[in-house]
Amino acid sequence: MEILWLLLYSLVVLLKAFVFVHGGGNSNITYDGRSLIINGHHKILFSGSIHYPRSTPELTLALSCTLAMACLQFHMQRFAKNIVDMMKSERLYASQGGPIILSQIENEYKLVEAAFHEKGPPYVRWAADMAVGLQTGVPWSMCKQDDAPDPVINSCNGMRCGETFAGPNSPNKPALWTENWTSFYQTYGEETLMRSAAHIAFHVALFIAKKGSYVNYYMYHGGTNFGRTASAYVIPSYYDQAPLDEYGLIRQPKWGHLKELHAAIKLSSSPLLSGVQTTFSLGEMQQAYVFSKSGECAAFLVNNESRDVHVLFQNFLYELPQNSISILPDCKTVVFNTAKVSTQHNTRSVIQRQKFDSIEKWEEHKEVIPDFHKTSLRAKKLLEQMNTTKDTSDYLWYTFRFQHDSPSAQSVLNVASSGHVLHAFLNGGSAHGSHQHKTFTLKNTLRLRNGTNFISLLSVMVGLPDSGAFLEHRVAGVRRVRVQGKDFSNHPWGYQVGLLGEKQQIYTDLGSRQIKWSRFRRSTHQRPTWYKTTFDEPAGTDPVALNLGSMGKGEAWVNGHSIGRYWVSYHTSKGNPSQTWYNVPRSFLKPKGNLLVLLEEERGYPLGIFLDTISITKVCGLVSGSYLPSVTSWRRQEGTGNIFQKKPGRRPKLQLHCPPKRIISKILFVSFGTPSGDCESYDIGRCHSSNSRDIVEKACLGKNTCSLTVSSHTFGGDWCPDFPKALLVDAQCS
Repeated sequence: MEILWLLLYSLVVLLKAFVFVHGGGNSNITYDGRSLIINGHHKILFSGSIHYPRSTPELTLALSCTLAMACLQFHMQRFAKNIVDMMKSERLYASQGGPIILSQIENEYKLVEAAFHEKGPPYVRWAADMAVGLQTGVPWSMCKQDDAPDPVINSCNGMRCGETFAGPNSPNKPALWTENWTSFYQTYGEETLMRSAAHIAFHVALFIAKKGSYVNYYMYHGGTNFGRTASAYVIPSYYDQAPLDEYGLIRQPKWGHLKELHAAIKLSSSPLLSGVQTTFSLGEMQQAYVFSKSGECAAFLVNNESRDVHVLFQNFLYELPQNSISILPDCKTVVFNTAKVSTQHNTRSVIQRQKFDSIEKWEEHKEVIPDFHKTSLRAKKLLEQMNTTKDTSDYLWYTFRFQHDSPSAQSVLNVASSGHVLHAFLNGGSAHGSHQHKTFTLKNTLRLRNGTNFISLLSVMVGLPDSGAFLEHRVAGVRRVRVQGKDFSNHPWGYQVGLLGEKQQIYTDLGSRQIKWSRFRRSTHQRPTWYKTTFDEPAGTDPVALNLGSMGKGEAWVNGHSIGRYWVSYHTSKGNPSQTWYNVPRSFLKPKGNLLVLLEEERGYPLGIFLDTISITKVCGLVSGSYLPSVTSWRRQEGTGNIFQKKPGRRPKLQLHCPPKRIISKILFVSFGTPSGDCESYDIGRCHSSNSRDIVEKACLGKNTCSLTVSSHTFGGDWCPDFPKALLVDAQCS
């Protein structure tokens, strides 16, 4: 079994993914119904997705193939051939001695295929033939394409492919899981989707038990949607709950628990890859998946029930926790259970480094609101936004003029929009849609004057549509305008694409020096405003983030680098911003005088911004005496099907690891006995060792790493023998 990296490129659902392994010499990559075959050897493969545009070179693999991704073409075949030719020129395919062993053509096309009626299936066949014809020397896959033509491999995407995947569409193809979602992307107004380590491990083990041979974690490292790259309503923070978070920090227990899972599967790899699979029932909702070959055996015991059960397997009784899978590399010994997350938990903390509360250090520049006279683009109708802006800006101004000769000075403006946000300028007003409800209506009372009145509407996109058929037919922007019941939709309109500040690039050092800035002053009138200040880089190496909790909606730049759109004023159902901290990679910074520029559409207050650092400052572990020792303590005995422990009788251990250059400085809580709760919330239970703290502090304080065996012997005896014991330790890293 190999652990490898997958770099995944989401580029207009064309040529999407490459799988990389490291090694010298030309490799022959084939496959059969069991797995991919590398130089004649079957392999069970695990990989992790990293999107290089959502990270920085310091956090991603330095692969020359990333340069090829800048070359987008108008036609798919031209584009795919261009990318493949670039890979070949750098000798990156395994057949050339490079690291690429698998490529993917198309991405989840099956989800939109029906919309193209009779043209859908021929396109699938054409795309497959075109890809194979490029002669890369490595296999091709199509995800979620059940009818992927030979020799292209159909693969699964999702969270539960062990349950949902119908399997390869040919007995000669392996079962591949190309996207195992470790969480999910988040949109403004929605809560973060939390997926536990135990849930991920269960479905990976089930997929492998059903003869799956490749699992890719999407995402393994999250990242940031810098600039305007996020799709519709998606926040800049991307898959922050991945094993490596947005900042590249380890998320525990996901990272460690999956590492243990992979080790357990590796112990089982010989019978998994060459044994005969049999399945049978162990109960109403329990199954055994067994792989046997001469003298070797591996078993996966599955409990789909929401309660702990005991099952009889090969004349031995095994306890299976609820909704879990036990892995037995020799069909006798349980070395791993997906529900027993014995690895440590960690807590990400925020440390304030600077508050931008000095009014003297802020300057502002009001965006000019265009009126009809100052526009050069004209039409006698309402233009669609995406086709008008050509994705050069999130912003499109709609302006018109009309006569008002009524004695009444008040009127009602009614605007229907398919954009994401709309601001009206005469006496103000704004409205927006959501990820689920893309259309909305702005209603606002206007105070008009007799004679000519001018109204300017600023339509704002928050990313482009991310999926679905006929994206070119999607509409956005203002769709209908009425004033006091009169329809102005088919009326002379003036347009301005983007903001003047964008065109002047006032978020760059050069651009900011070429305009006149004013002293900061708090305004009660909503109007797009640019704010500028400078700051020094915080000491140390911890990741840096801006706390924009005092702002409304807009975009932020540091030294000319956009760190993404912010929309702090859009709250979730629980009343919280969808995102408050915005990643500022240290590679964007210089030691002194960093330029911070913000574009604020609403009434945000920049004096409430903080510059913070992000770090792991707490680590916690909860291990029961019934938990299993580390999988790495087991070895397979040569020439037999048995496994053994390097040190017989090894018991489960609680291990704590602080990040590099940090030590365990304080024990916040410790209890050996029957502690209640978990690492999120805990208390001492009915049984507690009074010397727990002394023993743990002696073993751990001042160290980067410490380990404690979970046994009564470690803690000086068993004073309540009728209770099963557990150890819970919460520690601070400094």
